[in-house]
Amino acid sequence: MSASGMNYAPKGKPNPVVKPGEFIFAAVGLDHGHIGGQCNGLIEAGATLKWIYDPDPKKVERYLAQYPDAKAARSEEEVLQDAEIQLVTSANIASERCPLGIRVMEAGKDYFTDKAPLTTLQQLADAKAAVKKTGKIFAVYYSERLHVEAAVYAGQLIEEGAIGRVVQTLGLGPHRAGFHYRPQWFFEREKYGGILCDIGSHQIEQFLYYTGAKDAEIVAAQIENYNSPQYPGLDDFGDCTLKGDNGATGYFRVDWFTPDGLSTWGDGRMFILGTDGYIELRKYVDIARSKRGSHLFLANKHTEQYIDCEGNVGHPYFGKLILDCLNRTENAMTQEHTFKAAELCVKAQRIAEKAKGIVRDE
Repeated sequence: MSASGMNYAPKGKPNPVVKPGEFIFAAVGLDHGHIGGQCNGLIEAGATLKWIYDPDPKKVERYLAQYPDAKAARSEEEVLQDAEIQLVTSANIASERCPLGIRVMEAGKDYFTDKAPLTTLQQLADAKAAVKKTGKIFAVYYSERLHVEAAVYAGQLIEEGAIGRVVQTLGLGPHRAGFHYRPQWFFEREKYGGILCDIGSHQIEQFLYYTGAKDAEIVAAQIENYNSPQYPGLDDFGDCTLKGDNGATGYFRVDWFTPDGLSTWGDGRMFILGTDGYIELRKYVDIARSKRGSHLFLANKHTEQYIDCEGNVGHPYFGKLILDCLNRTENAMTQEHTFKAAELCVKAQRIAEKAKGIVRDE
C-alpha cells in the first residue's frame, strides 16, 4: 500500500473486456498521481495506452517508464487529432480538468478525469452543455469506491438486500499531508477547489451511490485550517452532513492528519447503516492488525461476518466504462450521478467557505 494518497494507483486482476488494439486511449495531464490508477484500471480491462502527454517532460519520462508501450506526444493537439484515440484520461490541476474535458469531447472523444472533476458551478454548467452537444461521456475517477474491492463488494451486498434499505452513511477520509512533495497548486484554493470539493468528492459520491439518492441537501458543512498556518489557502479539515431526496442521511469527515506512524496514507472507513443490518469498510488498513486493505464487516438478521475482499472481487468499473464508450450505454456510472456528486461537492465547499467569510469569484 502506498504511503502517499497522491500516488495511490492500485493494480488488480486483469479482466479484459476488449482485445488488444480494440480500445485505444491517451493520458494527458499528469499533475496528480491518481493518473497511474486510472491507466492501470483501463489497461487491466483490456485498453491500449497509446499516448502520454504533459507540458513537463520529466513527468512524461516517469510515466513512460511505467508504461513502456506508450509513446510521448508532442502536444495536446497531437492526441486530440489522432482518430484512433477513443478516450482521454487525465489527472491535471483540478481547476483545469473540466476545460480539458470539454476540449476532449469537442474533439470527438470520451473523457475520464480524476476527482474533483470541476471546481465551480459554472464549470458544471459548461460540462453538462458539452456532454449534451457532443454526446460524449464525462467520467470521473472516484477511486475510494471504484478502486477499492471492499467498497465494490459493499455495493453488491446492498443491491442484494443484505442490510435492507440504506438509511445512513458515515464516511471517514483521512489523508497523509506530505506537504513537502505536494505541488504549489495543491495549496491554492482556486486551483484545488477546497477540501470538501477535493477529497470530499469521494464521500459525497459514495453517499449517493450506497443510499440510492438522486439528489441531496447540504445540511451543514465546515472547513478549518487547524495546523497549517503557512498555507493560508489550505483546508486541513472539513466535514459535512447531507440529507438525500429519499430521506437517507450522511455525514463525513476528511482531513490531512494521518500520522507518520500509520503504515498507509489514510485509515479510510465507511459505515453503512441499513434497516436490516450494517456494513463497515476498512479500506486501506486494519490498524495494528493487518497492513492489507479491503476489509468488510457485515452484521444483519442472519449473521455477523468478516469478509476479506482484497484480491477476491476485482474492479469492474473500468471494463464497464470501456463498454459504455463502445456501446454508448451508462452501465459504469450514469452521467446524472457523476455530475450530481460533483455539484454537491462544490456546493458543500461554498457553504463552508461562506461560513468562514471566504469570498471568491464563481
